Amino acid sequence: MSFVRKILFAAGRAMLRALYRVEVRGLENFTAAGSRVIVLPNHTSLLDAALAALFVPGNPVFAVNKFVAENWRWVKPFLRLIKTWPIDPTSPFSLKGLIAEIKRDACCVFFPEGRITTTGAIMKIYDGAAMLADKADAVLLPLRIDGAVFSKASYMKGKYPLRNFPKITMTFLPPCRPNIPDLKGRRRREAVRKYLHDLMRDGSYSTLDGRMTVWDALTRARGIYGGRRPVALDINRRPATYDDIVTASIVLGEKLAPLVNGERVGILLPGAIPTVAAVLGLSRMGFVPSMLNYTSGSRNIISCCFAAQITTVVSSRKFVASGKLGAITDALSSEGLDIIWLEDVSQSVTATDRLFGFLRARFAVPHDGRSPDSAALVLFTSGSEGTPKGVVLSHANIIANRNQLISSIDFNPSDVVMNAMPMFHVLGFVVGTLMPLFTGILTFYYPNPLHYRVIPVLSYDIDATVLFGTDTFLYAYARSAHPYDFYRTRYVFAGAEKLRDHTRALWAEKFGIRIIEGYGTTETAIISANTPLQFKAGTVGRALSAMECRTEPVQGIERGGRFFVRGPNVMLGYLRAGAGGEIEPPEGGWYDTGDIIEEDESGFLTIMGRAKRFAKIGGEMVSLASLEDVIERLWSGARHAVAAVPDERKGETLVLATEYGDATREELAAYLKEAGFSETHIPKRIVKVASLPLLGSGKIDYPAVSSILN
Repeated sequence: MSFVRKILFAAGRAMLRALYRVEVRGLENFTAAGSRVIVLPNHTSLLDAALAALFVPGNPVFAVNKFVAENWRWVKPFLRLIKTWPIDPTSPFSLKGLIAEIKRDACCVFFPEGRITTTGAIMKIYDGAAMLADKADAVLLPLRIDGAVFSKASYMKGKYPLRNFPKITMTFLPPCRPNIPDLKGRRRREAVRKYLHDLMRDGSYSTLDGRMTVWDALTRARGIYGGRRPVALDINRRPATYDDIVTASIVLGEKLAPLVNGERVGILLPGAIPTVAAVLGLSRMGFVPSMLNYTSGSRNIISCCFAAQITTVVSSRKFVASGKLGAITDALSSEGLDIIWLEDVSQSVTATDRLFGFLRARFAVPHDGRSPDSAALVLFTSGSEGTPKGVVLSHANIIANRNQLISSIDFNPSDVVMNAMPMFHVLGFVVGTLMPLFTGILTFYYPNPLHYRVIPVLSYDIDATVLFGTDTFLYAYARSAHPYDFYRTRYVFAGAEKLRDHTRALWAEKFGIRIIEGYGTTETAIISANTPLQFKAGTVGRALSAMECRTEPVQGIERGGRFFVRGPNVMLGYLRAGAGGEIEPPEGGWYDTGDIIEEDESGFLTIMGRAKRFAKIGGEMVSLASLEDVIERLWSGARHAVAAVPDERKGETLVLATEYGDATREELAAYLKEAGFSETHIPKRIVKVASLPLLGSGKIDYPAVSSILN
């Protein structure tokens, strides 16, 4: 290295450290990688190449886009200071010479995305990067550059709040070698490209801080995106900023705390800004908000309260009156539970309270001293297969799932979320409420997902770019909406129940939108999801970062197996009735989903059905969910539910409940036989109903269906 070059590089490092407080981590990983190594940085700004040139040890070779080298004149003087190898990122054949150079024990810096991100997330991985990683027989060393995306050298103007000199951290992650199956040609390149994508995605996840509480995450987001940034909107149409949310949470939390008995507090409230403030305020004061499903009836709600040892419930008189829930609150009171009315608490707030809350909010720091592994939230299972159970999620569970999602999908602060999912549902609260709140995204909370005509109009009015829903709700919105209502919507996410083909087709044809289907449970939040970069229709996508998955064979079921998961987003455990409020953790950290799932060679997951929704008819295992899918293709546009009911001769027999008014067994039998199904799969009886019973999340209430059919 020439003396002049040494001086220039030392001055460059000193300047960047002074301006951007550049911190380099994981240099031991660089040392462990050896001499033949490909450094793979993410590409977030125009600073990235300079950062890599100045802070990657030694004198690496830089793979440089030949079009940049030829056409960006201001770059040429800098290229003379480093070793460069011009390549065409669209042509894998331009890499042959570079591959030979790396095989001579060279260190190469290669940006696998080929261009600076314009989404804030990972861009596509070029074939050239896959070929280089595959053919060079070198160790891969991911390099994560964090913070530069907030600089004015990024391409995120209008999406992120840009600053002159944000802190930049460079992290060398553990080195690895591609473990690629013995494939040839295009299939091999695709496998390597998928491997590199996962490497970059997992690198993004690994450098995100997950060791914080919910309150930490809120105050940290305010620090990043600015206290005056609007992040919440409800039917009152008055936007709330981060400062407003933090202030309201402090004031409400301190007013509620003396009125609450016990650690866990029931929340019987709709999707609205005061609900979010009450939950966050109670969390800040050390309580564990427990979201009660007001659609499940007083019996189930009381059962939930007893299982979680809840003695106090926070609700709203206006909400109870408008939702006709008086019988529920009366039943809770008769069981000895205290009802705290939010209106009474709000009336007790004085001007002095607001002033001190405002001042304290300005100095709220992003660390409240509690363990991230402590309980943060209780949600309750749907009760679709029996008595609801309490699901205890820790702060770390919630933050981990948020980090998993933003590592895979390009959510950014320019988005506007329409969230009509109820807050007692994991998709409505953990994903639809907390994830956007911690990511600088404005979210509209709508209290009733059944308002099928209103929600599309509101989505149009607020320029919604992201929509969360279940198949049932999404189909109803699409039928009611004007073709232009979702003109700004770029992502529609479906979860909680299987996405039907006709729902997918309706959104594609009417709005030109591809629905992204994911998979999650109350116990884990989101486990897997299709993404814009990795999508396969009919599946629920691939597992998110840091998820371990396994299947166990089930006797009589040929495809797939019983699905178990373990990861940072898996619950602390269950609260069951009669267990005295003790948390029952999943054995070994593995959660049994109870689903039968098949994984293909690319890692895409297909749900075959609930294990409990397989029936043994005449010695043959029959998937009730698969049968419903076939019936849906025959009589689309209506809901169908197949149940196994007791039969004196065969033990069990199949019965179909359907909303399709012209259904006949003869037509169904002929269709199933033509599709290759045996006589065993044909329901012996059809029961026509005006509408199938649904849970509050929009899923079919199968216990209620069984009671109809038995």
